[in-house]
Amino acid sequence: MATATAQKNTPAKRKPSVSTNQTYVYRAADKKGKPLKGEMAGASPALIRVQLQKQGLVVKSVKKKPKPLFEGGKKAIKASDIAVFSRQMATMMKAGVPLVQSFEIVADGLEHKSMKELIYKIRDDVAAGGGFAPALRKHPRYFDDLFCNLVEAGEQAGALETMLARIATYKEKTETLKRKIKKALTYPIAVVLVAIVVTAILLIKVVPSFVETFSSFGADLPSFTLFVMHLSELAQAYWIHTLIAVFVFGFAFKELKLRSTKFAYAVDRTSLKIPVIGGILYLAILARFARTLSTTFAAGVPLIDALTSVAGAAGNRIYRDAILKVREDVSTGIQLNAAIRNQNIFPPLLIQMTAIGEESGALDDMLDKAAGYYEEEVDNKVDNLASLLEPIIMSVLGILVGGLLIAMYLPIFQLGNVV
Repeated sequence: MATATAQKNTPAKRKPSVSTNQTYVYRAADKKGKPLKGEMAGASPALIRVQLQKQGLVVKSVKKKPKPLFEGGKKAIKASDIAVFSRQMATMMKAGVPLVQSFEIVADGLEHKSMKELIYKIRDDVAAGGGFAPALRKHPRYFDDLFCNLVEAGEQAGALETMLARIATYKEKTETLKRKIKKALTYPIAVVLVAIVVTAILLIKVVPSFVETFSSFGADLPSFTLFVMHLSELAQAYWIHTLIAVFVFGFAFKELKLRSTKFAYAVDRTSLKIPVIGGILYLAILARFARTLSTTFAAGVPLIDALTSVAGAAGNRIYRDAILKVREDVSTGIQLNAAIRNQNIFPPLLIQMTAIGEESGALDDMLDKAAGYYEEEVDNKVDNLASLLEPIIMSVLGILVGGLLIAMYLPIFQLGNVV
């Protein structure tokens, strides 16, 4: 049993998960009454006072050293950190290092304080005989049900190192896919925001200086120039209101999506219909479906339970409900490929590869190949999107900035013609 192994491999002396010493700032005076300030490390303020008194000092105050104002607190633990942890643990276990010792080796090599503390907590629970999976379940914020279930299956089968390697591969593939999606969405959003900021600066700061110049012309201004000047007046008068409205809209959108199931479904359904972006999201859902089902099925998780985990990892409510219906059909005895086909939202390629996998008894291998195919398609789509958007974005920026400049210089050109 994994618990027995963990207890057997527990070293006689273990490193404490948190250092007992802290840095304190003290104020004191020497025998002549000269004030002194300094820092000293110790277990408590009382011990610091004792040490200072042994030096012949009169202690006035001992306080814990405050953290720097801009230190930013502890660094948050990201999904990528969990992926690295999974791979490092898989490597340690494959090398034959005992489980508890593996935690210590991995933690010692980290500079990420929060991650290090998390690993030490898991190590202490495992060393106390709680098992790896139960120790992970105490931290649901970082380890979801799928992760814990796979570790538990590995412990029960006596193949924890193999299961950790599969989990590491799964997490790495998943994080790579997320980065590709972020890459597809971040670039156009960032450029659009830059365009809005540049346009706002021109309307609020640059155009008014031209308006003062035009007021001395004493001639009618072109319609295009008057239109831009009117936009500038609106921007100057309502830019704060607009900024507040944007923040309120963003907050309301987020809260409505969390609180309203109907609205959340509408958002997920609409996101799949966005030109180009929708296609990338669709391929990413298929890749997650195939990758998660392949990993869980290969781990020996029953198909019904595996489909429950797959539904939770879908990332889209439309496909989550479809996968849950697939699970219901499979539980009644229908083959997986037929249940998937009945939903009418999965592509023929995925259905065919599932059918081949079921017939050949290599479902996990075929789903793994399908996941690789869809992940590669996402990569290609993201690259194509970047090359497609660059000329479009440059054109839009040129029209916005160039249009504003032309509107401002039109009266000057007309004045030159009159002269």
